[in-house]
Amino acid sequence: MRSDIASFQARVTGLEHRMESLETQIATSQDRDQDLLYLKSKLTDLEDRSRRDNIRLLGILENEEGTAIQAFLSSTLSKLTSLDFDPPLELQRAHTVGPKRSDPSLRPHPIIACLLRHNQTRKILQAAWNHGPFRIGQHDIRITAN
Repeated sequence: MRSDIASFQARVTGLEHRMESLETQIATSQDRDQDLLYLKSKLTDLEDRSRRDNIRLLGILENEEGTAIQAFLSSTLSKLTSLDFDPPLELQRAHTVGPKRSDPSLRPHPIIACLLRHNQTRKILQAAWNHGPFRIGQHDIRITAN
């Protein structure tokens, strides 16, 4: 009988140690989950901030921008919006979305441009909002936030 009690005590002690270990692991896992949620929210915020200065141009025909897309957009945006930029409009980067289309009858790809200065981005978007679609030749050009 005493050996049975000693055996049970040993088993209970072993179970208590395992239980403590599991509780520690759960607490660690919960801390990591909280850290992960914080990092996800921070990543989302950084992604949103990185897109804040992006604009999307819709309706510019394929190959109309030529090889110097940034120079084309810099001059075109100033002409379309009739805004005088001081300092001059500067783009960090610009690119079309997706591969170039050889068939001109297809809808052109959007162009994404990231401006260097946030206040210039806001001015362009405000002008686009107030004016509506701009025109280059026979084509409507829309400017939106990305």
